Amino acid sequence: MFRFITAGESHGKAITAILEGLPAGLPVDIDFINRDLWRRQQGYGRGGRMKIEQDAVEILSGVRHGYTLGSPISVIIYNKDFPTWQEVMAVDPRDLDEKKARKVTRPRPGHADLAGGQKYDRHDLRDILERSSARETTMRVAIGVFAKLLLREFGIRIASHTVMLAGIPEQPLSGVEFSKIESIPDDSPVRCVDEGLQNQMIDLIDETKKAGDTLGGIFEVVAAGVPVGLGSHTQWDLKLDGRLAQAIMSINAVKGVEVGAGIEVAHKPGSQIHDEICYNQDARQFVRRTNRAGGIEGGMSNGEEVRVRGHLKPIPTLRKALASVDITSKEPFEAAFERSDVTVLPAAGVIGEAMVAMVLAQAMREKFGGDSLNEMKRNYEGYLEQLKEY
Repeated sequence: MFRFITAGESHGKAITAILEGLPAGLPVDIDFINRDLWRRQQGYGRGGRMKIEQDAVEILSGVRHGYTLGSPISVIIYNKDFPTWQEVMAVDPRDLDEKKARKVTRPRPGHADLAGGQKYDRHDLRDILERSSARETTMRVAIGVFAKLLLREFGIRIASHTVMLAGIPEQPLSGVEFSKIESIPDDSPVRCVDEGLQNQMIDLIDETKKAGDTLGGIFEVVAAGVPVGLGSHTQWDLKLDGRLAQAIMSINAVKGVEVGAGIEVAHKPGSQIHDEICYNQDARQFVRRTNRAGGIEGGMSNGEEVRVRGHLKPIPTLRKALASVDITSKEPFEAAFERSDVTVLPAAGVIGEAMVAMVLAQAMREKFGGDSLNEMKRNYEGYLEQLKEY
């Protein structure tokens, strides 16, 4: 069972995770992990926090001499910003004056502040926002790279790109070839394959920053080389598209998920939606003429590219503060402002890659098992032969 859990607060000492379920003998490339952590911090419109943090993972257990042991892997990423917050975020009891405590009593509309404060009966909303912060996704990206390392052993590659930023273009980009997405430079400002659209997006980000507002958009994650048969039609919680949708929806600020053609399928007749099947005699495999299903039919991968989109709302922390109510005095106030971004869309795509990688890695482990990577590969190769004989 491939599974993980994260812990840590945005301004705490560190964020950590424990991952289990990787087979023994998987090569671990720390530079590859740190590269994705760096990618998550890039993108035009990011805030001041990205200039402070220079994320790098430290592996504490489960890896020896560059290879996984098959035992749980524990990792940690230290928060560089912690020294300026160590009084506020101290574990032991502290008697701080109101100014030093940086208590938050004005919830931000669109954030977890108020609902979390009510649920957990906390009257300093910092107890909520520190954990609900997207800082937690840093560790998801790190764990996602472990999943990518496993998938890479089976020829599965994952990439992401921006298909729309706040209405640019009017219709989201579609059908972009995987090779073009994969070739987007890591330091691309908005991770869009169209240079003309990229320049328009940058201009809009600049205008929005001056206005003290924020922007959302749509990112797409594509996985190439996914074999037939991941997931299952037999139970609702085994369906691969359902699991991918939950994974993408769990990313901060994502409010909608599409697989393949997505909402377009509700507006067209079946003849324009379903993918016709043909057979490649040379490769001895079934293929689809199109891929409107996004690589998934009946809750199972069908051998085509898996394509998933996340619809990201604008970040709820605005410099131009929205109206709120102080939870202590019940008086109207402008919402509290924590350091924030204009848009996180390019970074959201990188986080989306991690989440898709983890779902696919889990499905691969379920399908092919194996205590070691060599055993898992033997099971996989036997399955490929079975498919050719089908």
